[in-house]
Amino acid sequence: MLEVNDNTFEAEILQHEGLSLVDFWAPWCAPCKMVGPIMEQLAADFDGRVKVSKLNVDEAPQTPGKYSIRGIPTVILFKNGEMVDQVVGARPKAHFEEILNKHLG
Repeated sequence: MLEVNDNTFEAEILQHEGLSLVDFWAPWCAPCKMVGPIMEQLAADFDGRVKVSKLNVDEAPQTPGKYSIRGIPTVILFKNGEMVDQVVGARPKAHFEEILNKHLG
C-alpha cells in the first residue's frame, strides 16, 4: 500500500487516472488501527483497479485541511482526482467494497 504525504498527494492521487482510495489516519488513533488492515486487504483485492494509499495526518497536516477532515479515520475515494465518496469512522470491509464496486461500475 502506498504512503502519501503533503508533497506527494497531488502527483499520486489528484493526477491519477482512475480510482484512488486514501485512508487519513494517525498512529495514536484506535479506530485507525482497525481500518488499517482492511485497507491492506482492499489494496490486494483491488490491485490494478484501485490505487489504495494512506496519509498520516500528523506528518502531513496540510492535505487533511484541504478536505475539511475533522475526525479520523476518514477514507476518501477520488476518481480522476475528484473526491467522489467519503467515509468517516471505522467500518467493516464489506462497506468499503460496496463503495468501490459502485464506482468501478
